[in-house]
Amino acid sequence: MAARHVTRGLLTALNGTTGAGLLVALATRAKIRRGRHGVLIAEGYRLPIPPASCFTVGSVIVTRRSAEWLLDEQRRELFEHEHHHAKQYALLGPLFWPAYWVACGYSYATTGSWGARNFFERRAGLKAGGYPTDLPLRPWLARLTGPSASRSRNRPSGTPSPD
Repeated sequence: MAARHVTRGLLTALNGTTGAGLLVALATRAKIRRGRHGVLIAEGYRLPIPPASCFTVGSVIVTRRSAEWLLDEQRRELFEHEHHHAKQYALLGPLFWPAYWVACGYSYATTGSWGARNFFERRAGLKAGGYPTDLPLRPWLARLTGPSASRSRNRPSGTPSPD
């Protein structure tokens, strides 16, 4: 296993987030399996929330399905998406939770999607995580920013403002 995966696993173990993921698995009677890159997969998660097919807590990917389902080559991008979240946990530790929920709130307020403008989901890959990639701003926010704001967003970087 690569040193970076060992380091991520060690960091998420030390910051307690992998322990939290194992508690989620234990509390929901999910079975723990080994995955790629040193992550653990908790298969058979039974609660209705969150509605996603899988989510990550520390270095534990929790899924309603089987580990084989998640590790199948057809879902490599989904696995890598969830693995990227494990790396985010390694960097932020328990601070990931409030930061993630703030990012969810921002994304929902601006687009109506929990993930479309969520910094963490965008960094992990929106499409791989099953999130829409091209949602416009909500109409009230688009009106608030106005046409002058959209002109400045569409201007190539380094181009001076017409003001």
